[in-house]
Amino acid sequence: MNLDNRKSQPDVLMLKGTNCPYCPRVLQSLQELQESGQIGKLEIVNIEENPELAKELGVRTVPWVRIGPYELDGLRSTAELGEWADRAGSTAGLSKWLDELLGSGRISEAFDQVTAGQSGIDALLELFADEDTRLNTRIGISAIMEDLQGSEQLRSIVERLGNLTRHSDSHIRGDACHYLALSGDAGAVAWVRPLLDDADAGVREIARDSLEMLGG
Repeated sequence: MNLDNRKSQPDVLMLKGTNCPYCPRVLQSLQELQESGQIGKLEIVNIEENPELAKELGVRTVPWVRIGPYELDGLRSTAELGEWADRAGSTAGLSKWLDELLGSGRISEAFDQVTAGQSGIDALLELFADEDTRLNTRIGISAIMEDLQGSEQLRSIVERLGNLTRHSDSHIRGDACHYLALSGDAGAVAWVRPLLDDADAGVREIARDSLEMLGG
């Protein structure tokens, strides 16, 4: 194993329990990933010996694993754990993680990821622009955008949202138009106004409402 290469890999924290039936299998998988150089430091904590840490992290079930920014619970295969390790540090990986969080209704956790830095909003936008994103995930994206109304973070992506008002999917065009209105940025008007003549009646209605919100 190349130790220099290993330093760039994500560190991993695993919480386990003495009588947990799945913990040995997950631990073995993580040890294999460490041996292959896919993960860096591997820290193992028994929650019966350190219940304070489990409480601090909000962990209610084991096995629980944190790979980079990703927090996973339950039985996971070696291949799946390896995929999350490979995704660590990439926008695509964070988008996949947000999809998992939003798809399972963990909106507050997703919001924390989005607002933690620029990479979070970039990942959310990538997920939003993907035509294959699931409906329940899109509902979660909308909830986060509503919470970001008027924020600097939302204003920072006005141009990219504007480009999505030209998307071939009318649902994405309409949602992008609404999110532009939520930004409250004066520059959003120039992107929203052309949608008054959109081919889709729903998008045209959203554009009218958005212009009213923007005062344009």
